[in-house]
Amino acid sequence: MPRDEKVSYVVNNMRNIPDDIAEEAVEVLVQAKEIEYAVVLAREKGMIRRAIQILIDEGDYLWAALIAKNAGLPEEAERLYQEGLSFYIDLEMYGRAISAATALRMPQEEIDALFRKGIEVESRGMDLSRSRAMLDCAMESLEISLIGRDDRISQQVRDGLAEERKRWVEGEEKREAPGP
Repeated sequence: MPRDEKVSYVVNNMRNIPDDIAEEAVEVLVQAKEIEYAVVLAREKGMIRRAIQILIDEGDYLWAALIAKNAGLPEEAERLYQEGLSFYIDLEMYGRAISAATALRMPQEEIDALFRKGIEVESRGMDLSRSRAMLDCAMESLEISLIGRDDRISQQVRDGLAEERKRWVEGEEKREAPGP
């Protein structure tokens, strides 16, 4: 049977795959890069270690740790969260690093530090002048939408917008001022 047909057969018959060909079926799915199906099949056929290894090979330590935890392997889950935390930090995948840190019940200060580092990494290539222009446009749109409204909340929003613009201008003046 050609590979595509094997993959299709395994995917369509996952619940009915006999145990004696489960390993081969998992390998067919892994080779076809059908990782999610491979993991689910391996887990359902009791091949927990194989499911975990597939996920580690793909860099999905969070799912691997969850499978270990649900299989009654808390030490393995802890180890996977630790490895995943290091792996994700090395690859600057801070959202996943925060998830691993949270699962490890790390102190909130350390999780906050990961969050700040993630923001720093994500904003590296950001053109702040364009972001400022987008915010200015959004604030202007909000102000225009409030024209003709004289209720207390609308006035508070207009006052807040004016105050924010004033802070921006003051901040720009400080940045542009020559140093001592």
